[in-house]
Amino acid sequence: MTSDPQEAPPTMRAWRTHQYGPPLEALRLDTVELPVPGPGEVRVRVQAIPLNLNDLERITGGNMMVEPELPYSPGMEVMGIVDACGDGAWHWMGRRVVAMPRQAHGGYAEYAVCPAVSTFDVPDTIALPDAAALYFPFHLAWLGLVDRAALQPGETVLIHAGAGGSGSAAIQIAKHLGARVIATAGSAEKVALCRELGADVAIDYTVDDFAEVVLAETGGAGVEVVFDNVGEAVLEASIKATAYNGRYLMMGFASNKVVADEPFIVPRRILMANIKLGGVLLAYATDDMRALVKTAMGWNFLSGDQGTEIQRRIVELFEQGSVRAVVGAVVGFDQIPEAITAMANRGTTGRTIVLLD
Repeated sequence: MTSDPQEAPPTMRAWRTHQYGPPLEALRLDTVELPVPGPGEVRVRVQAIPLNLNDLERITGGNMMVEPELPYSPGMEVMGIVDACGDGAWHWMGRRVVAMPRQAHGGYAEYAVCPAVSTFDVPDTIALPDAAALYFPFHLAWLGLVDRAALQPGETVLIHAGAGGSGSAAIQIAKHLGARVIATAGSAEKVALCRELGADVAIDYTVDDFAEVVLAETGGAGVEVVFDNVGEAVLEASIKATAYNGRYLMMGFASNKVVADEPFIVPRRILMANIKLGGVLLAYATDDMRALVKTAMGWNFLSGDQGTEIQRRIVELFEQGSVRAVVGAVVGFDQIPEAITAMANRGTTGRTIVLLD
């Protein structure tokens, strides 16, 4: 392991789940040994932690592909300075990065071990908290709109949860690509944010039937692309609002994660709609791991080179002023349980960023 000449402390603080339950009950602030990076890994001295809705399943015991052994730290995204490197990752030493911790948890801590393949540079020109807000939502939005949908100028895209992390990123990227944007959100305040970000039409889904509005706005034809990070709650109405040969992007399951592993799509419904269904997973892996996962599970992970290029493009757009980070709240490390509770209660807009001293 290559280490920073400035000796790191032997222990760190970490919020850990000891028993599944509500965040205010399940999370405890512990002092634990400093983690050590293995081959192909880096250790990040964390400066900021972006909170993600998927962190909740690591706290409440919700739907997880792999359940870690308790106790452990939630947190699937960090931003900070690389202070130690495992074999093959020495070139990351001292760099300012955003990164996904090992196995997508371990980020609610002062230090986090992350695979180098899921680690990306952030220039010093981007200050906090913005520097911590540009990874997951913008990578996910880029993969959906650019890589999967190949969204074209003049096309219309329906973006659900437009005031959230990936939704707000998707609105901005879609506008940059020259598309017409119809966004949904769950309050007047969030609808206003969608319009501020560039949405041509913003719908409060608690007041209006979004499918009816979409069809009225498109002359009955529907949209060319649907960006759906909500899932079951909007699936049927969104298919109704999709145009012939439209591209339906399945981005996530915020409304009901349980159905992520259960049959809930009716094949005839897709057939009768004459649409294309595309899955979008944000997961970077080395070439050997990608081959292993493909052979064992049939899944397709992304290469680190793809992530590096997406990060370069997002940083470029940010520095040009074409996109901006949407940070709804900045909190301290000690406030993580309250902040993730607010997210669970849908009381947040944009990204919540935890800043460490």
